[in-house]
Amino acid sequence: MGTKSVRLDEDTYAYIEAHKREDETFSEAVDRLTHRPSITDLAGLLDTEDVDTMRDAIDEADERDVEEVRELRERFRDT
Repeated sequence: MGTKSVRLDEDTYAYIEAHKREDETFSEAVDRLTHRPSITDLAGLLDTEDVDTMRDAIDEADERDVEEVRELRERFRDT
């Protein structure tokens, strides 16, 4: 693999240097700090039971939100 020279602002360089691990090169630190996982990297992270639990919690929160909005609407309708 070839190399390239790049110019960095001092604050950017300081950030990378501060977050660089002892066992990695500067290039490896830049690579690690700039790559974010894609949504496909997250596939299979949770098992079916976890997903079902999360969906249930979201559904329950949605139901509570709907009820709170309904109560607020009634309260302000009466005033």
